[in-house]
Amino acid sequence: MASFRVFDVSIKPGAVHSARFDDPNLIAYGGLAPLVRLAERCGLPGLVAERVRLPASKNGTGSFPAAKVMALIAGMAAGADSIDDMDRLRHGAMKRLFTGVRAPSTLGSFLRSFTHGHVKQLHAVFRRFLPRLAAHTPLLPGMDTVAYLDLDDTIKPTHGYAKQGVGYGYNKVKGLNALIATLSTPLAAPVIAATRLRRGGVNSVRGAGSFAAEAIRTARACGVAGMLIVRADSAYYAADVIAACRALDVRFSVTVRMNASIKAAIAAIGEDAWRPIKYPQAVWDSEEERWISDAEIAEVEYTAFASKPKKQQVTARLIVRRVKRLNPAAVPEGQGELFTAWRYHAAFTDTRLPLVDAEADHRRHAIVEQVIAELKNGPFAHAPSGSFQANSAWLALAALAFNLTRACGTLAGTFHAKATCATIRDRLINVPARLARSARHLTLHLPERWPYQDAFEALFRTVHAPPSAA
Repeated sequence: MASFRVFDVSIKPGAVHSARFDDPNLIAYGGLAPLVRLAERCGLPGLVAERVRLPASKNGTGSFPAAKVMALIAGMAAGADSIDDMDRLRHGAMKRLFTGVRAPSTLGSFLRSFTHGHVKQLHAVFRRFLPRLAAHTPLLPGMDTVAYLDLDDTIKPTHGYAKQGVGYGYNKVKGLNALIATLSTPLAAPVIAATRLRRGGVNSVRGAGSFAAEAIRTARACGVAGMLIVRADSAYYAADVIAACRALDVRFSVTVRMNASIKAAIAAIGEDAWRPIKYPQAVWDSEEERWISDAEIAEVEYTAFASKPKKQQVTARLIVRRVKRLNPAAVPEGQGELFTAWRYHAAFTDTRLPLVDAEADHRRHAIVEQVIAELKNGPFAHAPSGSFQANSAWLALAALAFNLTRACGTLAGTFHAKATCATIRDRLINVPARLARSARHLTLHLPERWPYQDAFEALFRTVHAPPSAA
C-alpha cells in the first residue's frame, strides 16, 4: 500500500507570543490608492462639487460633498456594505494617505440629508462620470461595433417597519425595488449604466421607458458608436420601452408574455419552419425545472400593441424557441394540444441578426443578473438607512464604486478585466501595506511575493503615470 505524507500549515512553536494593534504606519487596503487616484484623474470629486448642492446647515451636514462621496465610494470598494462599515477607513495610516476621511456618523447624516432632487443630482454625476471612465480605461472594448444595454430589477429584502418605501414586490418579499441597467460588449464585462430605487410594491415596468432612454443616452456618451441593443425580460415588454428604443435609434430584444395574441402567432408557424439547435452549454428551464441542451427555433412577423393607437404599434420579428414537455400534467388547464406537447419561449426583436444568432444573443441578457448578484453580495447587501432618499443615494454610490472597481480591473490585465468585483477587491484592493516617508514622498510597502503583484503594479503605474499630451 502506498504511503502518503500529510503536509499542513501550522504556526511555528513559540513564534507568536502576543498581538497588538499599535502600528500607525499600516493600512489594510493598499489598493485604494490607485482606485482613488483613478477617480481623481477622471474628475469625480470635481463633478460632485459642481453638481451636488446640499443646503447649508449649522452642523455642516451639506458641506464638502465631494470628500464625503469619495469616502463612501472608497469604503464600498473596500467591502463596506453599511454606514457603520465606513469606520474601516479610519485605521492605521489611512489619514496620512488620504485626506477627507469622515466618521460613519458624519457620512450617515450626509446621506440622510438627501432629497429626491439631490439624488437626481447624484445621478447626473453618474451619467457624466461613466463616459470619462470609459475614455481613460479600456472599459468597453468593441463598443464601436456592438454593445448591449440590459434592463432588470430586483427586490432588496428589508426587515423591520422603519424604512420608507418598503412594500411587497412581485416575489412576495418585503423590501425596496432597485432598477438596474448594465452596459457591455462581446469583449467586455458589464458596467452599470443607470440605477433607480423604487418603492417595493411598484410594477416592474413603471418608469422603465424613461429609464431606458436615460441609459441609452449614457451609453452613447460613453462612445458607443456601433449597434446598440436593449435587452430585457417579459416585465419590460411594454409600448413605452419599445418607443424609447425606436426614438433613440437603437435595437431591442425583449421577452414576451404568452398572451392570446402571441399564442395565435406561434400556432400559425408551419412545422417546416422549425429548425433544431443544440446548445454548447445546457440552458435551465425554470418551469420544467431541468437543464435542456437541445430545442427548436423559428420566427414569424408580429405586430405588437395592436390594441393601442397606430403610432404605438410596432411590427418586428417574433423569435420562438420550443422544447418538449416532460410533464404534461403540469400544463395549465385550457391550453390546446400545441402547447401541451411543447413549452414555448418568445422574444420580440428588430435586430437583423440571423435567427440562430438572434436567439442566442437574446438569451445572454441574463448577464444583468450577475451584476445584481454582485451588488447584493457587496455594497448593496443592505439598504442601510430608514430614509428612502438616503438608500437611493446609497444605490447610486454603490454603482459608482462598482464601475470604478471594474475599471481598475481593466488596467490590471486581461484576467482582471473580466473578473468579478469581489475577486478584484480581494486581489488588488484589500492588500495590506506599510506607509513610509522618504524625501517628502510616501511609499507603499506591500507584501513580498504577493501572488498578484504584476497586476497590481500594472494598475498602479498606469494611474500614476503623467497625463498624456493629448
